[in-house]
Amino acid sequence: MGKSVIVTALCRIFLQDGFKVCPFKAQNMSLNSFVTKEGGEMGRAQAVQAQAARLQPHVDMNPILIKPAGDVKAQIILHGKPVGNMRVKKYNEYKKIAIKKVLDSFCRLKKQYEIIVIEGAGSPAEINLRKDDIVNMKIAEAAHAPVILVGDIDKGGVFASLVGTLALLQAQERKRIKGFIINKFRGDKRLLKKGLSFLEKKTGKPVLGVIPYFSAAGGSAYGGNNIIIPEEDSVALEDKKQKRRSKGVNIAVIKLPYTSNFTDFDALENEPDVRLTYVDDKKQLDGADIVIIPGTKNTIADLLWLKKSGIAEKILSTIDYRLSTILIGICGGYQMLGKVIYDSGKVESIQKEIEGLGLLPIITTFKSEKILSQTQAFEIKTGIELKGYEIHHGRTISLEPCSPMFRIKGAKRLDGIQSGDGRIWGTYLHGIFDNVEFRRHFLNRVRSTIGLKQPAVQGGCFNLENEFDKLASLVRKNIDLKLLYKILNHEL
Repeated sequence: MGKSVIVTALCRIFLQDGFKVCPFKAQNMSLNSFVTKEGGEMGRAQAVQAQAARLQPHVDMNPILIKPAGDVKAQIILHGKPVGNMRVKKYNEYKKIAIKKVLDSFCRLKKQYEIIVIEGAGSPAEINLRKDDIVNMKIAEAAHAPVILVGDIDKGGVFASLVGTLALLQAQERKRIKGFIINKFRGDKRLLKKGLSFLEKKTGKPVLGVIPYFSAAGGSAYGGNNIIIPEEDSVALEDKKQKRRSKGVNIAVIKLPYTSNFTDFDALENEPDVRLTYVDDKKQLDGADIVIIPGTKNTIADLLWLKKSGIAEKILSTIDYRLSTILIGICGGYQMLGKVIYDSGKVESIQKEIEGLGLLPIITTFKSEKILSQTQAFEIKTGIELKGYEIHHGRTISLEPCSPMFRIKGAKRLDGIQSGDGRIWGTYLHGIFDNVEFRRHFLNRVRSTIGLKQPAVQGGCFNLENEFDKLASLVRKNIDLKLLYKILNHEL
């Protein structure tokens, strides 16, 4: 729970106070993306912020999305569409074009909204990044926007960080900083009194508030603050490791190095009898009722890691010897379940082809054009209707007749396939477990197979609107809104 969630809260607060408000982040680096209604790709965090403002997410709210595809390169998404894979040097050169597109997006939003809540990235005082900055102080300057620094106290060193940040900024940049928010505090706020007084005296800038720590994705929460807001990126998975229990449905999601769209599994995680764990060691697969290979930004690299780590071999032996275990592949994970993956055009990898796990009779070929769409479908076996979204370069075909998983609504095509016994299946559709009827039916089949009764209370229709209101209420209670509005009106 960092800057992104604070921006989400402010979007809902300003909306509640009667303003037309929208979020904006010039550049976001994330593997957790969202597909807009128009078929554009943007950061999921900005999509969530837009939803908090009761808006349809639009790529202008996040004009540049960077999706790491290796240690030194990334796919660059501009206004919702990929423009290529770039290394740092090439991207820094490309920023001369990108900054103009970013400002075009901001100007379009400025004409439509009364308040734009701009989120920066990382620290605004990174000396080595200042020259090529297109997301922090350069954007604030172009927008004539006041800036509030948010410091994370949970990791320690927040006062040194905030004072040091101010010291490293240029004089005109320091003038733009109007105050601080201390984030993720656990404990009695009275203990911070001396520290806050020191910070204000040392910098001459006010502290607008101290936000208590809360769980942003379900589970236990400090001080009873349990608010379920989708996390921005996979760093959050470090806090999602749960212990398996003997009673319940044990789900193991493989934590691939380039895991993308891990929020696919949030709804499963919030089921009362589900114990969902993100695993990166083959021993952690012991006792899993369901194994899921998630989406990935670099399918071939992650498949190589899967094999090198021994997890691939463990998956194969689990499927052979634990006959109740179900194996699911989502998007890149679906591609891995097949015979071969081809990437002759080096769309994702320098390796042109690789053998898959060989569990489904499919082959996948990567194309330069990325498929981006919001999708409605029917599960063929049950007729259950569901919604999802697609983000993939791969084109997958079957080598032999087999049972597809879904029929795409309004299109003459099918999606995914399953093994004859239904224990192994894959799909390109992200977000399928967010569909209540599909999720319940799927889990109830698993419960029946492993001898569990259906719980009296199952995961219901999750209401994100209620969570936004809870978040807004928490932040309202812990910041000085009068001071914040003075800053917005340039009175401070």
